[in-house]
Amino acid sequence: MGSVTGMSIRGVLLDFSGTMFRLEINGAWQPDAAFDDPEPLDIERQEQILRVMTAPVEPTVGLPAELRADWALRDLDPEVHRRVNIAVLQASGLAHPGVAEAFYDRLIDVRSWQPYPDTRAALERLRAARVPIAVVSNIAWDIRRVFDRHGLTDLIDEFVLSYLEGVAKPDQKIFRTACERLGVRPEEALMIGDSAEADGAAAVIGASVAIVPPLPTTERPRALLDALAEHGFAAADTD
Repeated sequence: MGSVTGMSIRGVLLDFSGTMFRLEINGAWQPDAAFDDPEPLDIERQEQILRVMTAPVEPTVGLPAELRADWALRDLDPEVHRRVNIAVLQASGLAHPGVAEAFYDRLIDVRSWQPYPDTRAALERLRAARVPIAVVSNIAWDIRRVFDRHGLTDLIDEFVLSYLEGVAKPDQKIFRTACERLGVRPEEALMIGDSAEADGAAAVIGASVAIVPPLPTTERPRALLDALAEHGFAAADTD
């Protein structure tokens, strides 16, 4: 999408899930009493469910018809988020009592979110360039705890979270809010995210956009640094 020089970019907006962090299976997901499910929760099954849980915009396959209206509102209300996602998990095969609820708890467990290898380096590159950063996320829980856990909070200037703002991407209002809080005009901002539909909507207000693939963290070592380099923030081969 749009590309300008680093001198023209005065503020950067960054998505959370699939951009800076990824929901991944790790020690926090090990089976325990809460996962006393008659069906084995193997890696393939968990990966399939994770893909369902992190779908950025489109309605989820298998969502009960009576909850489809709530799906669009899930990132604006924590209670709706929990109810809808537990229903999705149950429809995805986690029907044994308590298993969907336990799996949902893993979704909002800070230990379940892993930073991409270049997340810190990208944030530090922007800090060195004195470019303010806003995290702009469709989310219904406090992801600032994730940044705290990884020692990254001090590198972020603003957290613009849908459930606190009452508006979600692709609505242009959330991008405008982020720009206002950073003190930059939309045309001076760069939005980096993993969804062309959700994050790409920042282009409507005149912002530049870079889309990165939401691959596993082991398969995407430097997409953020490359996106910054493409927009004038140092050369991609200097790190």
